[in-house]
Amino acid sequence: MQSKADTELVRRQNRGLVLGALRRAGPLARVELGRETGLSPATISAITGDLLSEHILVAADIDERAERPLGRGRPRVALTLNDDAAYVLGVKIALNTVTLLLSDYSGHLRDSRRHTVSTMGLDAPAFVARLIDIIRGYLADREIAPSRVSEISIAIPGTVDETTGTLLWSPTVAVDVGAIPGPVSEALGIRASMTNDVNMIAQALHSRDPVRFGGTFATIFIAYGVGMGLYINGRMFTGAYGAGAEFGHANHMPGGALCRCGRRGCIEAYVADYAIYRAVEDLPPDLSPTEIDPDAETMAKLEARARAGEDRVKMAYHQAGLALGYGLSRLIALLNPQRVAFTGRGVAAFDLMEAGFRAGLDEGLVPELARMTEIEVSSAEDDLVDVGILAGAMQRLDREVFASSDHDPVVLPKPAVTLHAPAESAKA
Repeated sequence: MQSKADTELVRRQNRGLVLGALRRAGPLARVELGRETGLSPATISAITGDLLSEHILVAADIDERAERPLGRGRPRVALTLNDDAAYVLGVKIALNTVTLLLSDYSGHLRDSRRHTVSTMGLDAPAFVARLIDIIRGYLADREIAPSRVSEISIAIPGTVDETTGTLLWSPTVAVDVGAIPGPVSEALGIRASMTNDVNMIAQALHSRDPVRFGGTFATIFIAYGVGMGLYINGRMFTGAYGAGAEFGHANHMPGGALCRCGRRGCIEAYVADYAIYRAVEDLPPDLSPTEIDPDAETMAKLEARARAGEDRVKMAYHQAGLALGYGLSRLIALLNPQRVAFTGRGVAAFDLMEAGFRAGLDEGLVPELARMTEIEVSSAEDDLVDVGILAGAMQRLDREVFASSDHDPVVLPKPAVTLHAPAESAKA
């Protein structure tokens, strides 16, 4: 029995290696798959034969840049993931909006559609029922049977308890919405998962460049709030219950500025858009941070004022950088990450924070440790949350479903029926 179990485990691992190689590198000939995975020709032949018969792989044209066999003989056949093997539906939740992202099994985005739905206020308890109706209607409009959707992957801003599927806190979604993935899965008959949206940014960077963003690294998001996605030893870290890596709500200054989470002195209370705006403008002292929501245009004007030399605005950005520097020094001291990448709308003003950031880092960390971590600022243009939602779902589909040889059969779409005109009479 143990030998049989070991054999099944090896087979599953090898199938996962083949699927992962094709997802990273695109169409590959069998010999190239062998080089990518380190598997023997016999193993590659057996695995790809099974995956072809299961409709998970299909034959494809070899790219002109691929290697060609010398001399005469049959051209090699390239293999690729079958677009039609499955669909994945991403759900990105933001303030009063839900964006649906439909991807085929090869990872091609087939459609993106945005819906307005209340996430705060008196209508928040009806959010999950409304979300289910939106998804059901969306699939019906596209004539996609729920059985062809392998996963619904939900990303949401805030702190998520992944053991119960509930939202513990969010700046844009009321906790009154209750559990989300469980009811969605039960109503639609599709596996559903939910995680913090910043985790999906880290997932996107890892999927795009697993060498550069591998091992232990962090990505820190700066915009309406401050969040962190964290990988430790090549795996996403979410804590024992899914609420780990809450960098923005680590304390920077006891008894300090009021944060949206209701506590005082959080890093976010100095770094987020609302925090910088509050530090500059003369706002009522009793105004709740949840009532402060500067838009991108307002923040761009603040950045321009700082660059023009306005002392009060420059100091607000300096204090934001200082909070980031002290916070990151604690993270580096604890985890010794290889790389930290800053992203989000707020990185457009990172140059205004940099002096404070470097001061906080120098004060909080011994130079030898600081030099071991590479710090970079990523572009704010890409929507990495979208990329990460789909990339994570695809990896789970490869690893947890199709890597097993006893998965449910792949149901391919029925071919379109072509209507032929009746043949003309020979006597006509």
